[in-house]
Amino acid sequence: MPAILLFDLDGTLIDSAPAIHAVSNHVLEARGFAPMTEAQVRSFVGQGAPHLVRCLLQSAGQDPDGPLFSELYQDLVTRYETEVEGNRPYPHVLETLDILRGQGHRLGLTTNKPYRPALAALRHVGLEGAFELVLGGDSLPTRKPDPAMLHEARARLGGGPTLYIGDSEIDAASAVNAALPFAL
Repeated sequence: MPAILLFDLDGTLIDSAPAIHAVSNHVLEARGFAPMTEAQVRSFVGQGAPHLVRCLLQSAGQDPDGPLFSELYQDLVTRYETEVEGNRPYPHVLETLDILRGQGHRLGLTTNKPYRPALAALRHVGLEGAFELVLGGDSLPTRKPDPAMLHEARARLGGGPTLYIGDSEIDAASAVNAALPFAL
């Protein structure tokens, strides 16, 4: 029976850590801060760009909610839209999504990554058009693990049996909060 399949993006369908690492270091170095390792930046990913920026600032010895937050956030999001090198799909993602669509499943994407950078990453890895619906971290007033994004995506895709697919504790908490089954 066809169902609604909602996917997370980063860490689930694509490895975006190299791209996020590069963008993060560009915004830090542009302000005279030391670069961070990919492992450091990877540990900050999953709760959206505002969280990432706060972690970058805190790691640079700055107030995470201080005067640099807005400037760093805007620069990061702007760069996210054009600096997409390093994003790559995991093996067999493209083929698997084709099979699922062919079986009649409705596919949606819910990510804490801002909407426009998410579209840019999807375009870069060949997944543009793979989903009937894409919701980004700035599409609604809240981000995952708040259940609103999953509820909204499910409603926009017509309701019915729904499975959420993700890779992190944030995704698992989102599914629990939305009362949806979850595949890790």
